[in-house]
Formats: sequence, C-alpha cells, structure tokens
Amino acid sequence: MKVGVLVVAYNAESTLTWVLDRIPDETRRELTEILIQDDFSSDNTEAVARAYNAFDDIPITVVRHARNLGYGGNQKAGYQYAMDHGWDVVVLLHGDGQYAPERIGEMIAPLVSGEADAVFGSRMLERGAALRGNMPVYKFLGNKVLTSAQNWLAGAQLSEWHSGYRAYRVDVLRELPLWANSDGFDFDTEIILQFIGAGKRIVEIPTPTFYGDEICHVEGVAYARAIMADTMRYRLGQAGFGRGKTGGQAEPYSYKPSPNSSHAILLGMVDDTSPQRILDVGCGPAWVADELRRRGHYVVGVDGVAYDGVQDRVDEFYQADLEAGLPEGIDGEFDLVIAGDIIEHVRWPDRLMDQLAARLANDGEMLASVPNFAHWYPRARVALGLFDYDQRGILDRTHLRHFTRRSFRRLVKESSLELVELRYSGLPLGAVGLSGLGPRIMQGVDRRLVASWPTMFAYQLIGRLRLATENLADD
Repeated sequence: MKVGVLVVAYNAESTLTWVLDRIPDETRRELTEILIQDDFSSDNTEAVARAYNAFDDIPITVVRHARNLGYGGNQKAGYQYAMDHGWDVVVLLHGDGQYAPERIGEMIAPLVSGEADAVFGSRMLERGAALRGNMPVYKFLGNKVLTSAQNWLAGAQLSEWHSGYRAYRVDVLRELPLWANSDGFDFDTEIILQFIGAGKRIVEIPTPTFYGDEICHVEGVAYARAIMADTMRYRLGQAGFGRGKTGGQAEPYSYKPSPNSSHAILLGMVDDTSPQRILDVGCGPAWVADELRRRGHYVVGVDGVAYDGVQDRVDEFYQADLEAGLPEGIDGEFDLVIAGDIIEHVRWPDRLMDQLAARLANDGEMLASVPNFAHWYPRARVALGLFDYDQRGILDRTHLRHFTRRSFRRLVKESSLELVELRYSGLPLGAVGLSGLGPRIMQGVDRRLVASWPTMFAYQLIGRLRLATENLADD
C-alpha cells in the first residue's frame, strides 16, 4: 500500500527538522512520500523544509500555500493531494512536534491490515500520561469535559476528540464531503462526526503528550463553542434536521406511534368499526398500512420507492411517480384515502388531490397531513435570513410546495372536497432521540402551545376531508 505522511506546518522553522528526524528508520521504509505543507508561514518554515535532506530513500514534497488556508483548509489540500497521487493511507503529523513521529508505524498498522478506517493517537488512553507530558491542567479538564459531552451527543466512546494525530484510509476520505467542512480547528471534530455518521471503524492508540514552548494558535472558548455546535448539529442531523454535512438520515421515515405524532393522529382518525378498503398514497415503508391491516382493513399502497418489505405490509403495492398521477391497475373506489405527508412532495398538489377525490366512495373520507410552514421554526429561519432546507421535517429538501393552514384549506376547497375536521401535531421530540423528564416536560409545554396558537406552534396539519355536498348532489 502507498502510505504517505502529511506534515501540516505553520511557523514551524524551529521544530520541523526535529520532527522529521524522529521518524524511525523502519517506519520510513514503509512510506511512499512525505508531503510538507507550509500554510503561508511568516518565518522560514518553507526554507527549512526544502533544505532538509536527511532522507535519501523517500521523496519529500514541499508546498507553500499562496495564502493561509487555516488548519482545516491545510488538511483539505493535503488530503486532495493524497487522492490525486494514489495514496492508500495518509498520516497527519503536526510540524510543531506536539505528536510523536515515533508512533507512525503503530498508527498505520490497523489501516494497512484492514482493521480500521481511521486511527487516532489518544493522549488520554493512558491514565495520567497527558499531565506527565505537561498538558496544562485547564486544557486537560477541558478536554475531558468536552470529550464526555461529545461522546454523549454523538453516541460514541472515544477517549479523546481533540488529538490532531490522525491516520486515514484515503478511499474513505474520498467518500466524505470534506470540502464542506470548516477551514478552522473544528475540522478535526467534523471529520470524526462524518466517520461516525458513515459507520466507519475508528481505532485509538495511546500516544505521548508533548507540551513545550510552542505557540498555541487555538483560541479556547471559540474552539469549544465551534466543536460543540458541530456535535449538536450532528445529533440534529441524525434526526433529519440540517443539511446533513456531518450527520445524516439516509433511512426512510420510521414509524412514529407516539401520541402527538402525525402517524398516531392519522391512525386515531380511522374508523375501525368495520373493515374498509383503504388507499395509502405515499405509503413509504408502509408502517401505517401494516397497522391498518392488523386492524382488519384492506390496504393498497402507492409509493415512488419500493422499500424493503413493503409488499409484506400491504395487500397490494404499486410503485409509481405520483407527479404523473395514480398508476394504472388500481381498481374501484375506496372507503378511505390516506395522503400522509405526500402532497408537499409534488409540483401540482391540486391535480393529485382531484385524482384522490375521484377515487373516494360517496360516503368515503380522505385523511391528509401536511407540514405547517407557519410554524415558528421556518418563520424564525426566514425572519433571520437563515432560510435553508433540512433533510427532513417542515423544511425537508424534497418538499416542492409549502402549506399554511389557510393555503391547505384553499387546496381542499379547490379539490371538490370539504374539510370536516382539522387536528394538529406538535414538535417531533422523539425523532431527535430525546427522552426522560426534560423532554416530557417540553412535550407537555409544546402541546399546550399548539392548543393555544396552532398556526404558530402546530408542526403538522392533519385534516379529515369528505366530498363536498354539492358534488354529491351532482352525482
């Protein structure tokens, strides 16, 4: 395998030679190349790097950036070089000597053997080692506190999140959206979160701590704020909020039976006194349909994607792009049509609603749910000039239309239907993975807010619709 070392250097003229000299001979024989990237230093770092000639068995490439790219930006450029030059493994080494070049062999071993996708050198694995290496007590305590908080938020068990001693498989780096990451010091946190979110294997090895007279370029409070914000974004991203740069939701919508969810409200509005013929449009994996079948109803499901197991949860399944309308082959009328969280996904919701209304029996009903764009969350995003799409929720990036209570009522009226009941769901706190007393209190408060001011606090609108009386007369 082609193993390269990326040395990120900034004003490192006094330490760079010392760092390179410490790379063991046996390790050097495993290396393909050493890339030294001078991030527009104000000292003679570049000259020192170019003058270094102690190694005659391995090429050393020196790059000086035309401007300061930042700690994260310097890494991005180095990883791009590794990709472009066919490296299989890249080791990140700091030019200031904080991390031990003597451990490079141990860093690359799990990657070469295929046991890991990333290896981190941790100063916290050996009890007391960090303090013996002169790590300041306030940094030690900060490291411990921040690592514990990040482990809790990200569902990880790392001994340290804040070591800059890293080694990666280059093919895995190629899969990640590295260029969307920060150019600052929180780049290291973002890349950990991307590895965790992608289910990649991370191995930690103990590494000694070196704190000397080097100048620290990290502003502690700003760094802590940035990395905690990144980790919180990851936690929210795992629930579908945000752009998903570090944590994303690739799985289809899950079944949400909690009392305040749209699924529970929809199911509660279904009449179970006698079996019904039900059309579930945009059924997804068909969790709602599965529950309705368990209750004795006959369910026909339609969706643009045939999710695993969907045909086992419905009596009939049709895969179709609802932009083109209902697919051929669906026969007869239905006692109930369910359009749960689907109307907002089509360009012409009025056409789809007309088609669905036409499939209703005269005494049939339609249950439809849409996200409430007048909810405080999108309102605040717009008011603050921060409007953007999330992976899921009200600002789901696949939503083509947005609805408020007024526009939803207008759509219903223009579709030869009438709205006979309107219910509201609150914040999906369960989808974020929050549990315990605090979230239960928040859920109770949110429920009261929804009841008192639904247009501001309702997360979704769930309507019971019937054919308008005048249309029944026409029939």
